[in-house]
Amino acid sequence: MAASIGNRNSNISKSLNRFWQKNAQNWALPIMGLLGFLIIWQIFSSIGLVKLPSPVNILSEKSTRNLLLYPFFDRGGTDKGLFWQTLASFERVAKGYSLAAVVGIGLGILVGTTPVIDKALDPLFQFLRTVPPLAWVPIALAALRQNEPAALFVIFITSIWPILLNTAVGVKQIPQDYRNVSRVLQLSKQKYFFKILIPSALPYIFTGLRISIGLAWLAIIAAEIIMSGIVGIGFFIWNSYTNDKVGEVIIALFYIGAVGLILDRAIGWIQTLIVPEEQK
Repeated sequence: MAASIGNRNSNISKSLNRFWQKNAQNWALPIMGLLGFLIIWQIFSSIGLVKLPSPVNILSEKSTRNLLLYPFFDRGGTDKGLFWQTLASFERVAKGYSLAAVVGIGLGILVGTTPVIDKALDPLFQFLRTVPPLAWVPIALAALRQNEPAALFVIFITSIWPILLNTAVGVKQIPQDYRNVSRVLQLSKQKYFFKILIPSALPYIFTGLRISIGLAWLAIIAAEIIMSGIVGIGFFIWNSYTNDKVGEVIIALFYIGAVGLILDRAIGWIQTLIVPEEQK
């Protein structure tokens, strides 16, 4: 019995060692980079080179410590923990981004397959895509008169362009041999769309989707900072800043960065599941 337990523990130890040896660099280097950043930040804050609270000071403050320890509190109104603030922003991003993905992919395919429409609309697309997210906020508020639809519009109009333009490029880059084969085999439009066009354009579509998810997350933060009185991580940052709670702002920034990283990795993971290996 003792020998069996010993062998089992030995196997577990060997498995853990193999896992660590295989993934050491993937874990150790990012951790070392983060620790180095925190140490430099602590030193610069301590000597007064950076006028921000140090990591030690942030963790020692009761308000910021409570934000980390109790992210799920809800006292009603906008007085909620960071989990609920982030979730509210994420829900807005999910809605606006999903709409941008559907419209962007559809328009991108139309533009990519129709040269006349491409020439007609390309100047308009290039003009609109250069407008910063913050510039859309007053326009959205003036047109829609409500914070929530205005925020969704800002997300949509900011994130649609990489999806649309990358999809159009992917459609235009379909090899001529594929087009010739479809003509020889007399494929129907439906079969050509699902068997040739979409698979060939998928890498470009996912490139646009990954770029756009970052822009969507960026846009909602910018929109919520201006749109006062709504639950969201952007408004939380602005409210904390106006109340001189810089430590809370820094904690919220870490939430924003973490969620942005997770969203990017999620789109990348979906891409590995859908896009064929030879196209990656």
